[in-house]
Amino acid sequence: MKERQSRLKAIKTLIKNNTIESQDDLLALLLKEGYDVTQATLSRDLKLLKVGKVPDGQNGYIYALPGADENAESEAIYVQDFLRGYVSIDFSGNIVVIKTFPGHANTVCNAIDNLNLDEVLGTVAGDNCMFACLREGVTGDEFMEKLKKHIPGLED
Repeated sequence: MKERQSRLKAIKTLIKNNTIESQDDLLALLLKEGYDVTQATLSRDLKLLKVGKVPDGQNGYIYALPGADENAESEAIYVQDFLRGYVSIDFSGNIVVIKTFPGHANTVCNAIDNLNLDEVLGTVAGDNCMFACLREGVTGDEFMEKLKKHIPGLED
């Protein structure tokens, strides 16, 4: 988990401080920084960070990070989706069970996924219930604490 966070931070720094035209260029820079990752992992990281390509002004394209306003707006939408759909939250061991209104489990699940909580390994949605698997050692209380940072006023 820490290596991933460190790598994501390195990717952001590299994109901010360099003109990067391809994933191969970024992979080479990451390798120089001590991160030996595959193209598939890098591709997932770029998607997670919502990195896009923008014109460089010289008939080419370079990687760019989304603006802070765009990130805040996206998170606000996911928070609304979560609040609109969830009914209750409970947990046992490293499994979180979120009951939802009928037909809302996918939307709530998508919100959890897009809040990019490091505590969550993955999610599965049904019709009116979703499960989140927490990382080893993460408690339900720790998950709730982190979730409430993203969703103030959340009641469990």
